[in-house]
Amino acid sequence: MSDREPNHGDAERRLGVFKTYKLYVGGKFPRSESGRVYEVTDSKGAWLANAPKSSRKDARDAVVAARKAFGGWSGATAYNRGQVLYRVAEMLEGRREQFVREVAAAEGLSKSKAGAVVDAAIDRWVWYAGWTDKIGQIAGGANPVAGPFFNLSTPEPTGVVAVLAPQKSSLLGLVSVVAPVIATGNTAVVVASADAPLPALSLGEVLATSDVPGGVVNILTGATAEIATPLAAHQDVNAIDLTGADAALAKELEIAAADNLKRVLRPRDVDADGGDWLASPGTHRLTAFLETKTVWHPTGALGAAGSSY
Repeated sequence: MSDREPNHGDAERRLGVFKTYKLYVGGKFPRSESGRVYEVTDSKGAWLANAPKSSRKDARDAVVAARKAFGGWSGATAYNRGQVLYRVAEMLEGRREQFVREVAAAEGLSKSKAGAVVDAAIDRWVWYAGWTDKIGQIAGGANPVAGPFFNLSTPEPTGVVAVLAPQKSSLLGLVSVVAPVIATGNTAVVVASADAPLPALSLGEVLATSDVPGGVVNILTGATAEIATPLAAHQDVNAIDLTGADAALAKELEIAAADNLKRVLRPRDVDADGGDWLASPGTHRLTAFLETKTVWHPTGALGAAGSSY
């Protein structure tokens, strides 16, 4: 047998090279500070990979990274943010087959159905990218006042948002809760689905090689309650999306979030795991984590003095 001929016997005995997944924090891929991992299985119980099991320290590190990135990201023009997000959609399209495999395994879907879900996730990312420089038109505007003043209200991002991703919609649901947060200038600490985290970790790889600055999105995996509890109580987290929490956990987190008056987005019926993530998302998630700044400015010759409240 020629040296160039394949040895089919060896090929049959070959061990597959399994991927080592890591967290995505601050634009880098650290292992969990605790060194823990947990087994991820498909819908039939077959082992897929090991995922890092995040600790409270990992959650704190992610908040630090998100806060550090907030100034630059919120200060970018809305048009620029839209271009950056559109680039993410382009890269998701380029890795479509990988995400189809991961979504199919995670959610027990056929390849064709998983493909439809991935296509919807990419389209949804493009949709939110298009809203970056338009949300100000519907969330702000000129206000009528009785006096010689211009009175203008404009939306501004809330800050660092903790996002509990849906438990069963591993990619489309994930994109539907993360994209609107960063489209409006916030930064995010994302707690991925505990049972189906691999599409979220792969999204981190896409973000790392896109134009999204490190720290704008940080992705943690592990037990949702263990990670979400310190995030809800963290004084430097400004808001929390409870979509991925069950009723009991959501109540606990909402109480903890009240300590520093966090904005809280409660799960709605349509956001539940039994809801239809393929339905039109509307704009409620775009406005959920926006503050309103109102500026008063005198009219006339003395207008240059202006004031804001």
